[in-house]
Amino acid sequence: MKLRKIFTSWRVILLICLLLLSLIAIHPTFKTEGVAIKNVASNSTAAFAGLQNPNPNAPLVSRERIIALNHQKTLTLDEYHSALRTLPVNASVTLQTNKQEYVLLSDGSDLGITIDKVATSNIKKGLELQGGSRVLLQPAEEITEQQREDLIAIMGQRLNTYGLSDISIRKADDLLGNKYIAVEIAGASKQEVKDLIESQGKFEAKIGNQTTFEGGEKDVTFVCKNDGSCSGIRQCTPANGGYQCLFEFQISLSGVAAKRQADITRNLPINISDGGKEYLAEPLDLYLDDHLVESLQISADLKGREATSILITGPGAGVTQEDALNDATKQMNKLQTILLTGSLPVKLNIIKLDSISPALGSAFLRNAVIAGLFAMLAVGLVIFLRYRKIKIAIPILITMLSELFITLGFAAFIKWNLDLASIAGMIAAIGTGVNDQIVIIDEVLSGEQYYKWKEKIRRAFFVIMAAYFATVAAMLPLFRAGAGMLTGFALVTIVGVSIGVFVTRPAYAVIIEHATEE
Repeated sequence: MKLRKIFTSWRVILLICLLLLSLIAIHPTFKTEGVAIKNVASNSTAAFAGLQNPNPNAPLVSRERIIALNHQKTLTLDEYHSALRTLPVNASVTLQTNKQEYVLLSDGSDLGITIDKVATSNIKKGLELQGGSRVLLQPAEEITEQQREDLIAIMGQRLNTYGLSDISIRKADDLLGNKYIAVEIAGASKQEVKDLIESQGKFEAKIGNQTTFEGGEKDVTFVCKNDGSCSGIRQCTPANGGYQCLFEFQISLSGVAAKRQADITRNLPINISDGGKEYLAEPLDLYLDDHLVESLQISADLKGREATSILITGPGAGVTQEDALNDATKQMNKLQTILLTGSLPVKLNIIKLDSISPALGSAFLRNAVIAGLFAMLAVGLVIFLRYRKIKIAIPILITMLSELFITLGFAAFIKWNLDLASIAGMIAAIGTGVNDQIVIIDEVLSGEQYYKWKEKIRRAFFVIMAAYFATVAAMLPLFRAGAGMLTGFALVTIVGVSIGVFVTRPAYAVIIEHATEE
C-alpha cells in the first residue's frame, strides 16, 4: 500500500519521467566494435570516396564506425593501425563501416581519416577525461565583438584544416571586461596548438621586394592536401649527420595574383645553371610571419606568364629518417593550412596553456568514478548511523544517484563537455542535496507533534529554498570569473541544485512521508 502511494504521487512520477528522458539522452551502449570516425580531411582519398565528417550536432553513439579495412577486421585502434600499415601504395582499398562499403585509393598515409574509440554514451568528455590541450588567448590589441567573431571563425577553419578534431572555440570574458578566446582541442599536443595559434600565420610570396601573392582565398584558390598525386613527401636523403626530406604540393592562384606575378617577372633577366637549365634571376621567396622559410627557383618559361599553377616545396629535418619524414609532414601541413586560411586579423597572446595526456585523463575518470561511489556509500552509512533506520538511508542514496543521472542526462542533451570544473559542480550540487534531505528528515522526525506533516515539509522547504537562491546567486559571478574557466562549475552546480529543489527533493519528501508513518 505504501509503495502504491509513493509511485502514484505526481512528484515521484515526474522524477521517473526525467530519469527515463536522461537515459534516452545518455544512450549507454555496449556495442563498441570497430573504430569511430572523428574527422575526414578535405581533398583526401577518404573524402573523394564519399566519407563525410560526423555531424557535430549528432549524438556521439551515432558516429560511423570502421569495422574492416581491406577485409581485415579493425575492431580496436591497434587493429586499425596494423591494417593501415599493410596497405599497398596507389592501390584500391576496401573500407567497410557499419553503414556501407567504400573503395579508396591508398596513398600510403592515413587515408585522411582521424579515428577514435567508439563512444559508449552521448556524454562528451572534457580534456581532463580524454586528454588534449586547453589555451586561453588574448588579442594583442583592443578589438570589437565582430572582430572577435571573425577571429574565432578563422581559427576554427585553420584548426580543422590542419586535421585536428573535437575542437571547442568560444568567447570568454572576465569580471573586468577583458576579451579572451578559449580553445580546447582533444588529442593535440602543446606544441601543435602553440605553433598554430600563437603565430599570426602571415604568409607572403615575394620576388625581390615585391609581393606576388599572400595566403588566404583572395590570392590562393586551391591547395592540394592529402592527395598523393599533387602533394606529399618526395625524397629523403642523409644530410648533416641526419636526414632531410623534401615535401611538395600544388597550389592554384587567382587571376589577379597570376597577373601580378607575370608583371613582376616580365623584365627579369634569365640565368643558366651549371646543369644547363634556365631560371629567372630572382627566386620566389616564401615568408611566414616575416621569416624566410624557402626560396624557389623560377623556371624561365614562366617569365611574363600568368601561371595559375604553382608548385611549393620545402624541407624537413631529423636525426632519423622517420623524424625527418614527420617534420616534413608537419611543416607541409602547417604551410598548407596557412595558405588555405590566410593570416589571423589580430595577433593573439597565449595567457595560459595546459596539456593533459590521454592516459592521465583515463586514469582520472576511473579514479573519479571510484571516489564518487565510495563517497555516496560513506554518506549513506553516516545517515544510517545517525538515524538508525535503513528506510531513511536507502532513499538518500537513491536520491543522490537520481540527481547525478539527471544532471548527466542534461549535460548529454545540451552536449556539454564534462571537465574537472563540471565534476566539481556535480559534487557541490549533490552535497547541497544531502544537506537538504537532512533538513527534511529532521523536520519530519521532530518531536513537535502539534505540527502536521505538510507543515513540517513546508518549514523544511523554506530553509531549502533560501539555501537554493543563495547558491544560485553565488554561482552567477563565476560564469565570467577566471575568463570563463569556471563556467562548467557554475552551470552544473545551478542545474544540479535546481534538479534537486524542483524534482528530487519533493519526491524524496513523499518517500520519507510514507516510509516514516507509523
